[in-house]
Amino acid sequence: MSNSNLFMKTGFLRAPLQNGVGRYVCQLQRIVFKFCKSHGGSRGLRDFIEQDLVDFAKNNPSIVVYLKPRRHRSPVIVGEYLNGDRVWMSVNQRTHSEITKWIENLRTQQGNVSDIRLRKYQYTDHPSIQGPWTPFTFKNPELNLAELPNVKFGENNRLPISATEQLRLMFEKQKLSDVQTAE
Repeated sequence: MSNSNLFMKTGFLRAPLQNGVGRYVCQLQRIVFKFCKSHGGSRGLRDFIEQDLVDFAKNNPSIVVYLKPRRHRSPVIVGEYLNGDRVWMSVNQRTHSEITKWIENLRTQQGNVSDIRLRKYQYTDHPSIQGPWTPFTFKNPELNLAELPNVKFGENNRLPISATEQLRLMFEKQKLSDVQTAE
């Protein structure tokens, strides 16, 4: 393990403010498109702005969209989140479809989670190497290949006869005796 995580901020990975429990709140607060009107590297971002930006703004009314034209600069997308994180992404020489996918990625994430050293709520000095317990942990592996129902594994043959089953048997006996007396 490297020591690079010593300089990262730590945090727990959780839904902010129990997001999604009552209703979903989009964590992307603001998105800024910085582009050049004439630079060739901004072609994909300009295509997105011309074709899909109005639909994106209509479908996501909680996200504020800013357009910032800049001369002779490479295109950049900046996303600002409710928790204060800012994600800066260079989209130089990217196609329209790639930019659409990156914007969808920015819209659905909750900030810059990759810069956080994740922590757990539980801690133990001796973690299990076998994994978590399940109801099948100590089951006989013979059961995996058995044809069911099987008398060896089942307890169905030891159950007492239910009241419904007793009534059905009594009815069949009565029906047989009626048929025999009629003959």
